Amino acid sequence: MIPQTFEQWKTCLVNDCKVSLTKEFATRRLAVYHDLDKPETKKFIRLYGFQHYQNIIGWFTKIVEGSI
Repeated sequence: MIPQTFEQWKTCLVNDCKVSLTKEFATRRLAVYHDLDKPETKKFIRLYGFQHYQNIIGWFTKIVEGSI
């Protein structure tokens, strides 16, 4: 299942994957995902779709900005 909301995504990462959604983590992920030429980014989009890619960019950005 691909999470459709921030809360679903957060639950998946924090509870299931044991990832801490810190500002530092979000900043590192954005550095990768903002580069559409990176193999990791291409693979993410291929596996999860461009809509989910756009969602996580927005969610990571909000974490960095402190608005979530």
